[in-house]
Amino acid sequence: MGDYMKDNLLPADTYTIINQSILTEIDKKILISLYEPIIGATAVSLYLTFWSDLDKLEIMSLDYNHHHLMTILKSDLKTIEKARKTLEAVGLLKSFIKKNDNINEYLYELYSPISAYEFFNHPVLSVLLLNNIGEIEYNNLLNYYKKHVVSKHNYEEITSSMNEIFTSVTTFEATNDSIRKQNKLGINLENLIDFDLIIAGLPKGMINPKTFNKKNRELINQLAFVYNIDSIRMIDILRLVIDDVGMINKDKLRETARKNYEYNHNGSLPTLIYRTQPEHLKTPDGDLSNRGKMIYVFENTKPFDFLTHKNKGVKPTSRDLKLIEHLAVDFALPPGVVNVLIDYAIRVNDGKLNQNYLATIASSWARKGIKTVPEAMEIAEKGHRKVQKSIDANKKQQAKIPSWMNKTEEITTEEMTEEELAELENLYKEFR
Repeated sequence: MGDYMKDNLLPADTYTIINQSILTEIDKKILISLYEPIIGATAVSLYLTFWSDLDKLEIMSLDYNHHHLMTILKSDLKTIEKARKTLEAVGLLKSFIKKNDNINEYLYELYSPISAYEFFNHPVLSVLLLNNIGEIEYNNLLNYYKKHVVSKHNYEEITSSMNEIFTSVTTFEATNDSIRKQNKLGINLENLIDFDLIIAGLPKGMINPKTFNKKNRELINQLAFVYNIDSIRMIDILRLVIDDVGMINKDKLRETARKNYEYNHNGSLPTLIYRTQPEHLKTPDGDLSNRGKMIYVFENTKPFDFLTHKNKGVKPTSRDLKLIEHLAVDFALPPGVVNVLIDYAIRVNDGKLNQNYLATIASSWARKGIKTVPEAMEIAEKGHRKVQKSIDANKKQQAKIPSWMNKTEEITTEEMTEEELAELENLYKEFR
């Protein structure tokens, strides 16, 4: 118990902010327009609070405790810690801890957001942004940040060079690494690809020591994340993009990964139906009640896999895929919320997905800003009770509804059939 408390973040734990970059007003605009749809408002607010904690020279802060953050952000400590981890995941923050007997000391290093050009060309962030805001809003942002090209027809360049203006002077080697500069981190992505397996699976004469350098490994790993490519399939893709001297054609690698995905997904590009609920929208682990297990399944299952399970292992049709992609992108419903809607809609519509029915509910949920699984379950329960009251007079038999939909906060074993209970346990174990 003592070790757990020693590692657990407490309001009295102190922190200091170190600015490892040069932060500008443009960074704030990029944070809000490009990062916020992905990481959420709380994470952006936390970053801006850290920024404001810096001294006048924006180098470092005083020592604060985490209660200071709770007061400013009007949030509990778990929410703040989740937001901090989200900033770490997208490369805006590095965190360090110095453990003491009573109060731990944290050191937070701030890094700049990447530029709009880098963002829209990033293999992961650009896709996540598209998935979260939809194609129309994405193109609006793209046009906002697009550079304006002015025709120089009939103009002659007269720009002066340095040697034309300045006379030569005695030179010396100028190296000063202590000068502040703009620093950016890459996104924090776990290794999804087994490079030992890939190297063993490729012909020895095809690769050299530089084939899988750090940048190439990062790109391969990012593409594996975006397009759900495993190590075995990546070997087949790499065979097509490594030239005769062992160099990887990066543009060809991106194109081949995308085409491979489109081929296997009826021509569509990746959307949130192949992602699970974002970490900052998940509920804390540990609730082992039946309802808690159902929430865990909703939050940790991709809508594609969830619908496949509902179809008893049969992959969704192209029609159903387009339908749930529509829910995820055009209505901006997170993956866990899409799962709740799928589960409810299938049960009340005799195992079928009705497009108009789904769109009506999704539109209502989107207007009300439903983002978490518990919120979706609660609003579905309330909505169903209203509908049921209006039809009770004409229909004695109540429609079949999900077992989690009840008036109590807890699902009891008696309220679930043996088949439903077995299904829940199997799902929970599979995605645990």
